[in-house]
Amino acid sequence: MPKSQLKRTMEGAFILTIASFIAKILSAVYRVPFQNLVGDEGFYVYQQVYPIYGLAMTLALSGLPQFISRIVAEEPDPLKSKERLQALTPFVLWSAIGLWAVTFLFAGPIAQVMGDHQLAGLIRVVSFTFLFVPPLTFYRGMFQGNLQMVPTAVSQVVEQLLRVGVILGAAAAFQQLGWTIYQTGTVAMMGALVGGLAAWWILSYYSRQINGKRLSLWHKPVTSTGENPAVLSASLKKRFFLEGGLLTIYSGYLILFQLADSFLLTNALEAGGMTAQAARISKGIYDRGQPLVQLGLVVAMALSSTFLPTLTKYLTVKNQQLFEKSAKMYLRLTIGIASASAVGLAILLPYINFALFKDGSGNAALVLFVFSIALMATIQAYQSIQQSRNTYTFGLLAAGIGLLIKCLSMWPLTASYGTAGASISTLLGLGATLCCFVVSEQRRAQSSINHFWHEGNYGKKLFICLGIMASVLFLYYSFVAILLNGHLTHRLQALLFCLGGVGLGGAAFIGAAIKIKLLTIREWLLVPFGKKLLRRGEKHEIR
Repeated sequence: MPKSQLKRTMEGAFILTIASFIAKILSAVYRVPFQNLVGDEGFYVYQQVYPIYGLAMTLALSGLPQFISRIVAEEPDPLKSKERLQALTPFVLWSAIGLWAVTFLFAGPIAQVMGDHQLAGLIRVVSFTFLFVPPLTFYRGMFQGNLQMVPTAVSQVVEQLLRVGVILGAAAAFQQLGWTIYQTGTVAMMGALVGGLAAWWILSYYSRQINGKRLSLWHKPVTSTGENPAVLSASLKKRFFLEGGLLTIYSGYLILFQLADSFLLTNALEAGGMTAQAARISKGIYDRGQPLVQLGLVVAMALSSTFLPTLTKYLTVKNQQLFEKSAKMYLRLTIGIASASAVGLAILLPYINFALFKDGSGNAALVLFVFSIALMATIQAYQSIQQSRNTYTFGLLAAGIGLLIKCLSMWPLTASYGTAGASISTLLGLGATLCCFVVSEQRRAQSSINHFWHEGNYGKKLFICLGIMASVLFLYYSFVAILLNGHLTHRLQALLFCLGGVGLGGAAFIGAAIKIKLLTIREWLLVPFGKKLLRRGEKHEIR
């Protein structure tokens, strides 16, 4: 890869990472005031239908645009590139129409299976987001394939800003106008349509500015390249469902787990003896964990955007040694940061829950749930390594196994242990998927990537760092409990203690990591503010 193109690729990855970071922060943060305004039952209504929107936006924002950008980047001839996109258009278009039709026409039965027939209106509204998938996919894929990342970044941030504005407006109307929770949820879901329309307009505007015209792939086919249309269509169809499917699944893997929760959780709680209303409130409390996990995964996703082009580059030039070295570095950084985030959140969660959501309901389930940060981040790291090798079939199998275990274990665990059982089923499903990736890498000939755990005693050192951080936080927790005589009375008070705990726990983990040389100097320099952190710690040589 020429240096100029590599530079553009890295700059583009950085732009998309920043946009994704802003969008993820917005997507996580708005849930707190929304829940505060509409309550746990209102939050349940929104979160029951949210996974359908999440699936549509995963298709339109990350999964399919990444696939389309590959198709564009692989073919330097603009004529052949357009021919390939025209061959893909029917697959994307009819898939989107099919998903819309199924969701819209069967909204009633879907709501019944979810255990709440009043959700049908929300499902019909959110079904229209699937119709935005084709234009958003092709626009974003075309721009990204040509290393033009600004249009995608701007459309993503504006889309989220408008959506969040509509959602919070609906919550305010619930307070001021006396709307029902279902009316509020329906209007909140309309925010997805407003955001989707705005994103479409922005991408169309950039297309006119850059290319002089809007994107058009379905007017008349290009046939002058000499490629057999039937062979080309069959080849791209296979890649669309295999590569595009895998990219979509892992971009929104936790959304699929949320979808399983939407169908099974309240029904399982009722089977365990709860009333319908109590089950819905419990589901709303359980869903408080979603924004916390989203925030915990932001850094891991940023690392994925940074390392994937590097891993692909080393494979392209057939440098296996540098590929494995980068992959090990990626895994060490991801697991270290995600594990520290999960353990810290779990210990501080009672304060966080009270500070953000008004009370301490569901602490046990939420403590368990936040450990999915570490599992999901590690899965994403292994999947990115597989993706850089253009290996797809196994990833689909691993995802299917994890989702199956989640669904099979959820009903008995939830019926017996409530929402804590649902959290356990999520951990079991993610753990199964991760085990599949680890075993697959272990069996791969001439691969030493899994050795990262033992090299330099990384695993042992990580547990020591986590143990030190946990000990410091438990001491802090005990001090606060004594200071307050075991009672928290004000949310602001709890928030201040949370922020103090985050700072103290982070400092303890980083200090221990520098002291016992958990990471190399090169790895520290890849961490935000890593250079400054190293200057404050002791100097040590590169291992």
